[in-house]
Amino acid sequence: MLSLETMFLGNSLQAWATAIGLALIINVVIGVGRWWVLKYFAVFAAKTPTGFDDAFVAMARQTKQWLVFGVTLFVGTKYLELDTRVADYFVKIATIALFLQVGLWLSAGMNFWVNRYRHNSMNTDAAATTSLAAFSFVGKMVLWSLVLMLMLSNLGIDVTALVAGLGVGGIAIALAAQNILGDLFASLSIVIDKPFVVGDFIEVDSFIGTVEHVGLKTTRIRSNTGEQIVISNGDLLKTRIRNYKRMAERRILFRFGVIYQTPTEKLKAIPQLVQKIVDDLEVTRFDRAHFVQFGDSSLDFEVVYWMLDPDFVAFRNAQQEINLQLFDRFSKEGIDFAYPTQTLFVEKLGSDAATDAAATAS
Repeated sequence: MLSLETMFLGNSLQAWATAIGLALIINVVIGVGRWWVLKYFAVFAAKTPTGFDDAFVAMARQTKQWLVFGVTLFVGTKYLELDTRVADYFVKIATIALFLQVGLWLSAGMNFWVNRYRHNSMNTDAAATTSLAAFSFVGKMVLWSLVLMLMLSNLGIDVTALVAGLGVGGIAIALAAQNILGDLFASLSIVIDKPFVVGDFIEVDSFIGTVEHVGLKTTRIRSNTGEQIVISNGDLLKTRIRNYKRMAERRILFRFGVIYQTPTEKLKAIPQLVQKIVDDLEVTRFDRAHFVQFGDSSLDFEVVYWMLDPDFVAFRNAQQEINLQLFDRFSKEGIDFAYPTQTLFVEKLGSDAATDAAATAS
């Protein structure tokens, strides 16, 4: 008949009950503490300006009770007399559980601060959203590598030999995945050199659009027509990129032509007329206007001005206003815009020349 004094694996059932009960009590206490933090302390933390209490809440969310039980079970075994091999198993279980739980806590804290910085700098530093993804990935790799190495070292595994083995294996993996690694290093180059950041309006080859996301392998661009363009980071850095958002001013060149019948006095007045129209606009700065060439069916003028606001829509609005005013002023001045025409001049022959021509024809 079983009693509390019944022996099992060298310990009484009472000792086993005490050990397991202690482990469960500690686990329950930690679970209740986690519940209180998430239900009550999180409300308080959300109202404070500091981020440390919010980081503590984020880390508490990643507390895994089954990992905690692995550690508390080891604490309970201190009340037992166990075989050395059995005790070693409990030590290894507790070590693995402890390092995994610490890794989850640190990873959660890192995620919190990365997301907090991304949120706070979204409107003031667009480059932050570009760089944080890569640095977050590298940071997590370093963190979990350290956790793994420390865990293995505490389990009695020779980490030095493992690192050497990983180095050889890493070379083989690098050779097999060189395209992926090329895109990864290209992503880091984009992060460090910043040829563009999220939100920039760029042109790559024949593609043009706004950068939406810079990932570890690809960059995604939202084109003007609405579709998403995905380009590998390696290919992106091999081509020429035009970053329109970084323009301080936009240089505009356009041409128009007037008919050949335009009087010389009016031709001379056209550059000043164009300058007056451009100068009257607040967002433009006049550069030059010249009569540049004799076209096939027009006298061609070339105009250059600068947009003080580089925005594309602002440029289109300004160009439209200039065109409308040119049309209006030319109508008032009696200046006609040219369009593709051909003029046929017929010369009337005299009577003698007409007779000779008729005789020759006959």
